Amino acid sequence: MDVRVALIGYGTGGSVFHAPLISSVPGLRLAAVVTSNPERQAAVRERYPEARILDGADRLWEATGVYDLVVVTAPNRQHVPLAREALTSGMAVVVDKPVAATAADARSLAALSAVRGLPVIPFQNRRWDGDFRTVRKLIGDNELGQVSRFESRFERWRPQVKPGWKESSDPRDAGGILYDLGAHLVDQSVHLFGRPQQVYAEIDVRRPGAEAADDAFVALSHLDGTRSHLWMSAVASDLGPRFRVLGDRAAYVVHGLDGQEDALRGGATPGDPDWGITPPEGYGTLGTPGEERVQATEPGAYQEFYAEVGRAVRGEGPPPVSIADAILGLEIIEAALRSARDAKVVDLPLQ
Repeated sequence: MDVRVALIGYGTGGSVFHAPLISSVPGLRLAAVVTSNPERQAAVRERYPEARILDGADRLWEATGVYDLVVVTAPNRQHVPLAREALTSGMAVVVDKPVAATAADARSLAALSAVRGLPVIPFQNRRWDGDFRTVRKLIGDNELGQVSRFESRFERWRPQVKPGWKESSDPRDAGGILYDLGAHLVDQSVHLFGRPQQVYAEIDVRRPGAEAADDAFVALSHLDGTRSHLWMSAVASDLGPRFRVLGDRAAYVVHGLDGQEDALRGGATPGDPDWGITPPEGYGTLGTPGEERVQATEPGAYQEFYAEVGRAVRGEGPPPVSIADAILGLEIIEAALRSARDAKVVDLPLQ
């Protein structure tokens, strides 16, 4: 039986990412979309005519037993209240990143999830980027040897401030680049190397008129000796490599961004031919100086996140991303904020 999905929000997150991915996975059915915006309602009717359109989330809580999964892709400050309502109403939840504005709020969601016996699953689609899947495979196959340094970047050249809650300096909005792009970079790093012991960060507001951080560097020291160096910026007038991973046997370097987001923005879906395939000109290199070779990029597979969500909701497997990972990510972000404020390295307690 299909998992009946209700999507809250049909802005960029809902229309570009969640709805197309949900609709592409067998066993999931986009049953309802919550949006009060008339233009977005019309867009839903055109692309997903079988989905009910609800003008408010309250309509979901009144519909006992109608939906199995709620996907929250509303502004950040609404993530926790909406996820709480969904869990209390008996529905599993997928929550866009960051799950919450604070680690404490994320822990409260985890506690409610445990009490209700329903998963709350962070949306971390970037674990299914083709380039990241390549890094993970190379490390798993010991092609790099012991990794000493993991460099990862999400850099953009967007010197003009675009108004909206993502540019807010109000802590309740969890705005700024550290909570936006940084949440992906931190998650990928700890997914590979585990909980860091120490966090160091430099966080700045560079653009005229900006209030939220738009340029940041975060360094993580992991238990195995690996150091993660993470860059995120809206003001990078030159774009560095997406990944530069240095091991004692070889290095892997790749430029550019995974193409799945652009494909989704262009109206493509995972059901289309060549989905997630990186062309040869986008491949990275593997090796040592003078002995590099081209390394083909693994296919990107955002749809696998939702395939695993479906299995988790049906009780057939674990969630693809655990709420514990989101809590750790927020602990690291909070440590980074303290580090930048106090200009010092912050120790992260071991657990």
